[in-house]
Amino acid sequence: MRRLWLIFAQTVTVSLAVLFVVSTLKPEWLGRGSPVGASVVALRESAAPAVPAKAASFRDAADKALPSVVHVFTSQKVKARRNPLLDDPVFRHFFGEGGDGPKTAGLGSGVIVSPSGFVLTNFHVVEGADQIEVALSDGRNLDARLVGSDPESDLAVLQISGRNGKELELPAITLGRMDDIAVGDVTLAIGNPFGVGQTVTMGIISALGRSHLGINTFENFIQTDAAINPGNSGGALVDSQGNLIGINTAIYSRSGGSLGIGFAIPISLARNVMEQIIQTGSVTRGWIGVEAQEITIDLAESFGLPDTSGALIAGVLRGSPADAGGIKPGDILLAIDGRLVKDPQGMLELIANQKPGETVAFKLRRQNSVVDASVRIGKRTPQRRERE
Repeated sequence: MRRLWLIFAQTVTVSLAVLFVVSTLKPEWLGRGSPVGASVVALRESAAPAVPAKAASFRDAADKALPSVVHVFTSQKVKARRNPLLDDPVFRHFFGEGGDGPKTAGLGSGVIVSPSGFVLTNFHVVEGADQIEVALSDGRNLDARLVGSDPESDLAVLQISGRNGKELELPAITLGRMDDIAVGDVTLAIGNPFGVGQTVTMGIISALGRSHLGINTFENFIQTDAAINPGNSGGALVDSQGNLIGINTAIYSRSGGSLGIGFAIPISLARNVMEQIIQTGSVTRGWIGVEAQEITIDLAESFGLPDTSGALIAGVLRGSPADAGGIKPGDILLAIDGRLVKDPQGMLELIANQKPGETVAFKLRRQNSVVDASVRIGKRTPQRRERE
């Protein structure tokens, strides 16, 4: 009997030891769930790197783009009230015609986009300037002339002229492709903030296609958190390879300095404007003479619309192309030349892209029916928004 008891005790002891080992090392064998500290749901975890990651550097991108970014200095005569004594010929005989009036100076940035000396910058950087000078990264100061400007996109094109008839050797930047960039990509902003000198800041693309900001008439901004400050206007926004993807133009700020919300004009828009200015000296856009209103949820319900896409025609200018084409107030513009209209801003851009003189098909919703109209596109007169 005692022998049987000893065998039983040893068996129980061994069984408990095996159960402890299995429950600790292989709990799934017992069907008791995950081990202590394991997730209760399936999660994707990154694998530990085999070797420590090397710190990223964008020196190659900066070295590639820096020589193409210039400082733009402008001066403008201030119109002062003429002293009545200058109308007296005796006074002028003794005291002369009077000296030049006071001048104001401004600064910004620009980007060399062609070896022949064409420079992209913002219109508000050179607006009203009597004299324009650019400073290159190699220390050269050169005169520049205004080739043309487009206030509605806040872009301008300059051309650098050599002094004493010398031919210039200018480092042109490489243009990037908008199809290759996405939210989260690294960007570098290059310019002359506050006049301290050429500066590079780094960030990411925070958003694409920003509009409805009230900055320009035509808006399709790249938003970035790379620091952009006064003086950066007209400078370069480049990708991690040093290719130009935007022209820095504005910031959202309550203090006047960078708060991490900056906006750049995408190179696709800037290139189109630049090529038109170089070829013709100005930018030509289509116009039909309507005032559009955004379709809200309440308006969509009152009109019985399935969604808020489209643009509500709030007014039609008498004698305009839209009036001649049969467009009426209250119509909802659905498509232009086969392209859907999302909102009034999209409508404005689609019309602007049409060539003046061409007849284009418009699709409208009038009451409960869809109607077609043919409109002969007119030429838009530039209308610049005042910048705050």
